Amino acid sequence: MGKIVKLKCGLRLALEEIPYVESVTTGIWVKAGCVDERKKESGISHFIEHMMFKGTSSRSALQLAKDTDALGAQTNAFTAKENTCYYAKSLSSNVDKVADILLEMMTDSQFAPEEMEKEKKVVMEEMKMVQDNPEDAVQDLFYEQIFAGEPLERPILGTSESLSAITHDDIVNYINREYALDNIVVSVAGNFDEKQICEQFEERLSSFTAVKPVRDRVPSAYKPHFKTVVKDIEQSHLIIGCRSLKYADDDSFALTLLNNVMGGSMSSRLFQSVREQKGLAYTVYSFNQPHDTTGFYAISAGVAHDKVEDTIKAIREELEKLAKDGITDEELETSKQQIKSSYIFGLENTSSRMVANGKRALLRNSLLTQEEAIEKIDAVTMDDIKRVSRIITDINQYSGALIGRNDIDLQKLIRG
Repeated sequence: MGKIVKLKCGLRLALEEIPYVESVTTGIWVKAGCVDERKKESGISHFIEHMMFKGTSSRSALQLAKDTDALGAQTNAFTAKENTCYYAKSLSSNVDKVADILLEMMTDSQFAPEEMEKEKKVVMEEMKMVQDNPEDAVQDLFYEQIFAGEPLERPILGTSESLSAITHDDIVNYINREYALDNIVVSVAGNFDEKQICEQFEERLSSFTAVKPVRDRVPSAYKPHFKTVVKDIEQSHLIIGCRSLKYADDDSFALTLLNNVMGGSMSSRLFQSVREQKGLAYTVYSFNQPHDTTGFYAISAGVAHDKVEDTIKAIREELEKLAKDGITDEELETSKQQIKSSYIFGLENTSSRMVANGKRALLRNSLLTQEEAIEKIDAVTMDDIKRVSRIITDINQYSGALIGRNDIDLQKLIRG
């Protein structure tokens, strides 16, 4: 069973000991992402994540890589809209050495100008890769519509202009401002010694700011937005959706189950209707994306260019059917079994447990045991489903993003 330990320095550790495995995954979570960036800093959170691997005062980027490989460890990082995570998976016998490398990167990275210039070119290529993949590009485009005018609309990678302008001082100032101990969680899952881990992390991050300035991020009144980007590609990529629930909402389990019924599996309503019965799309699914202060529910499809209108019509039919008739007891029970299985399968490795514990500790300052999660899933009633259904069934509240060959008026199609 996991627990949260708060060190004297103010740092929180989310610890889950799993004595029957021989590995450990250690992650340092920072509540800093593109929502925390000023306009001119767009992309700096992600760029810092890259630069943490580019050398310290005692180890070059190559030496960091060699020393990690010599321990048989796997290190990486990712940046999301609201947080950044640096992590490593290692043998239990090497957890202290691998954690030491992570800590050195976090506290002693040099951000050398020559390394910055090289890494900017790498991130520029990453931007091109996203634009060359319409499935990825339409995600960014949809975020711009569903969160228009709010920090969540910003792209994680930033723009070529903002990236080019980032300086060494910008990085140092951002870390001093955003990498505060009260907004950092170290998540460790696997076979490790709790006392050793706590001692290792007690003072090593003490150079960071103690408290991050409080910013009230209150979502503005929502208004649907739409955008179509014309591009010479072989298939149109569509996402439509509406605002839904935030990460900590009590109804999140009910919406997870409903989302699974609608578009979470091959037996889901959208898959069966849009793909299997009508043959309109190769890929079609729905997803619920919660954030700290708000969230969204969306439906995504890859369709032939001349089938966009028919696909939206089919989606509307399924939403109207949901609003009128709800779901069946059989669908709810099947969804519960699927979500419980998916949840348990996902926790059968130390990396997944590190991620689940780290994110929850960072955003809610609590952990959720496997038993508690199963109880919450089983406790969802049909009345809960009916309540959350009302959030997603009004297509007039949907925003939309489309990348395809035709300049389509999405607003007109969605509003019917």
